[in-house]
Amino acid sequence: MSLFRNIVFTAVIAGLFSGLLLTIMQSLSTVPLILQAEVFENAGGGAGHSHDVPAAGATSPADHHPDEEVWAPADGLERFIYTAAANALSAIGFGLVLVAASEALGGFRGWRGGLMFGIAGFLAVSLAPGLGLPPELPGMPAAELGPRQIWWISTAVCTAAALGLLAYTRSAIFAALAIALLIAPHLIGAPLPPSHETVVPVELHARFVNAVFATNLVFWALLGAACGMLRERFGAGEEASAASAAKLASR
Repeated sequence: MSLFRNIVFTAVIAGLFSGLLLTIMQSLSTVPLILQAEVFENAGGGAGHSHDVPAAGATSPADHHPDEEVWAPADGLERFIYTAAANALSAIGFGLVLVAASEALGGFRGWRGGLMFGIAGFLAVSLAPGLGLPPELPGMPAAELGPRQIWWISTAVCTAAALGLLAYTRSAIFAALAIALLIAPHLIGAPLPPSHETVVPVELHARFVNAVFATNLVFWALLGAACGMLRERFGAGEEASAASAAKLASR
């Protein structure tokens, strides 16, 4: 039970810290670019694409009364708080995955090991899927949500498995399998929209993609390093408790 509690505490503390920092970075980098894109989208009549594709059985904004407004957090502090909460919850979830994976593979062994796991998380969750499905701004066309989600998840899983094979095996066969897993999703290709026409300038989108990748790299690196450092400290406490229990049992 102590191990499980420490794993959860590690993920929660590291997730809250890195999630808040990600929100601050987004407020300074990606959010201003999104606001600029919304200006182009509104000027173009919103013909780009719907930001969210409703799930089966759900209603879209067009199904509501024209006078009704879909709720959204107000700009400023309210939007920042909701974004920070969403980022923190996501970071805690990612932190749990990192810690659980590290425990299954022998542990972080300090913040440097956690940093390596964090960078691997960035490659698997952000960079590899982003090569086929770059981050999108409002007003940009996109394929249907379902196929995009399937391709994204498949790419992340394949990339994570490939990195694990490359890092923890020494067989040429496994290395070849890892390379195949890395390139397979990109050979298949991500789902594409029917049209690539958009009112958003190419330069603005390029800046947005760079900002998203940069902020995510910092986020994952800090999440991994924090998980590694905290897990090492909690692990030292576990060893001390186990030693004390052994001494009491021997008396």
